[in-house]
Formats: sequence, structure tokens, C-alpha cells
Amino acid sequence: MEYNKGIEGDYVETKKTNLIFDVKGLLHPNDRKICFLRFYPHPEGDRIKDGIRYKKVYNLDERYSLLREFHPDYLFYSKELDLETQGVYNNDIKKIYSPRDSLKELSEKKSLSNVENCSKTLCELFIDKGNLSKDSVGITGSVMIGLNKEDSDIDIIIYGTKTSLKFQEKLIDLFAEPNQLRKYNPEEYKSHYIWRVGGSDISFKEFMRSEQRKLHQGKFHGNDFFIRYIKSPNDWKGKFYDYQYKNCGRIKAKGLIIDSKDSIFTPCSYKIKTLKILEKESTLEKINLKKILEINSFRARFCEHAKEGETVLVEGKLEKVLFKNELEYFRIILTDQTKDKMLIVN
Repeated sequence: MEYNKGIEGDYVETKKTNLIFDVKGLLHPNDRKICFLRFYPHPEGDRIKDGIRYKKVYNLDERYSLLREFHPDYLFYSKELDLETQGVYNNDIKKIYSPRDSLKELSEKKSLSNVENCSKTLCELFIDKGNLSKDSVGITGSVMIGLNKEDSDIDIIIYGTKTSLKFQEKLIDLFAEPNQLRKYNPEEYKSHYIWRVGGSDISFKEFMRSEQRKLHQGKFHGNDFFIRYIKSPNDWKGKFYDYQYKNCGRIKAKGLIIDSKDSIFTPCSYKIKTLKILEKESTLEKINLKKILEINSFRARFCEHAKEGETVLVEGKLEKVLFKNELEYFRIILTDQTKDKMLIVN
């Protein structure tokens, strides 16, 4: 199956500044890729590539601050998304790193570091025991771009809608087999809690209600691993310019999950029946509950977060969505590390 380069899971390196960005989403403007700063050159960086020292940046606010201060050309306002975001013009891209290319390169490489070998071995396990084709899996993250450390995570991408849904079910069996693949233990979940929701008011008990069920993460030979699933291009539903989003302010609501099958994918999506609006800081005087149809997020922490039939308390940004100037509805999008949440309440 053919995928355009420059989609979720890919990284781009710039010509002018040697910055490295991780690409977000599947749909992009014609002139650039929407992507977020991940690695930047710094004389005190603890990672080296092509003779250049790099630092890694995690926090989203810090990514914006760094670009605003040193590289403001990579910030732009998108009228389609109705927000300021990050991106790299196509003519400033020196290289696009692809997870499938990364796996192929590691398979041909003679000398591998521990995390490189574990990444390759985990992909081979998924191909062999998970019935994946070689072109439906790849390695992303710092391993893909050669900026990994020995304690780096294993980041896996799996491509294809049907392939992903079938493999997700197969993971239940893989965790049960003696293959060095396991879920987190209680102490590891505590560390995971600080990393995922640190700074928020979400309790560990609330966190665990969703987290302990998730199959897309765990440990392999002692390394953390994470899986992201990417839908088939035929299921991407339109092009970038088919959508117009309008920021309608923040909202807190209670909703019933009526379809969670797309919760494993990045971006993740939940179909909901909105039961009640609890709080709103909205630009709209009246909001029709029946028109708030989805919860969406590009953040992995919200994948596999709730299941069909569960009631959730959700807090995030309310957006009006217009598709091809015809279909109009609302969604709640979750982006903020400390303020946004989705908690199971039944």
C-alpha cells in the first residue's frame, strides 16, 4: 500500500537550520508539512548526528517558545485550523525520514546498538507472530533518525486500517506468550503516570482506569515500546482544504461513547452522544448537544482511552467542523498536557 511521505510517524530535517521535526497528522497544506520541533542543534546537546550535537525537546509549550525566540519562520497561523501551529515549507525540507525505510536500513545494518536491535527484533516478532507484512510496519522516533540513546523508547508504526484492527486483537495473545513482551508493572505505571499526566489534577486511580487496559504500550527486553496505528489512505476522508475548523472556546461535558473503534489510531477519534455540558467558556451562546459528535486527539495518551458504552467526563477545546462547506458538526479536541482530560465515570 502506497503512503505519501510526510505523514504521522515521519520526521523532517530542514535544509537551513538542521532542525528535526516530527510530522503530525495525515492531511497537510500544499506548501508545507505540519510538524513539531523535536530535536535542535545545541553545543551542549547529549546526542550527535553528522558531527552536530542535538538536544531533544518534549514539552509542547517549550517547542513553541524555542521557535518563537530562534526560528519564528516555522510558526504560522492556519485559517483552516484556526490556530497558530508549526510547520516546514516543502522547499526547506532536506530529508523526510520514513519508519518503513528505517526498518529496512536496520535490517541491512551490520552493527546495531541495543535499542536498535530491540526495535528490529520487535518488528520481526510482530511480522512473524502477529501476521504483519513487512511493508505494514516500521520504526519511528529517535532510532529512525539516528539520535537515540541506550535508554530510548522503541517507537513502532503499523500501517493500514484493517491490518491495525486485526493486529490490535492479536496483541492480547502476544502479551500472553513467553517472548519478552509484557505490560507495565505497578511501579512502572507510577512513572508512566508522572510522564503522561504530570502537572494535571488527574489522580493515579483515574489514570489507571484507562491506562492498565491499553495494549499499544509496554516493555520489550526492558525497553519501553509504543505502537502508533495509521489508517489506510482510502480512509483519510478528504484533503486538508476540505476541512474548516473554528475555535469555540473550552468546554467540559459528559458523554456516552457510542463508537471507539478508531481510538487506536493516530489521530484517535471517539464517536459520542453528548449527555450534558458542565462548563463552557465558549464564544457560542447556545450549543446543540446533538451536534457535538466526536472527541479527537493527536496525543498518544488518549489512544485506547475509553470503550463503547462507557460514560466519560471530557474537558478540552470545542471546535466547529465544516467539511466541504456542507457537513457541519462539533468536536472536542484534546491537546493540552495539563488541562485536557477524558475520564471514565461509570
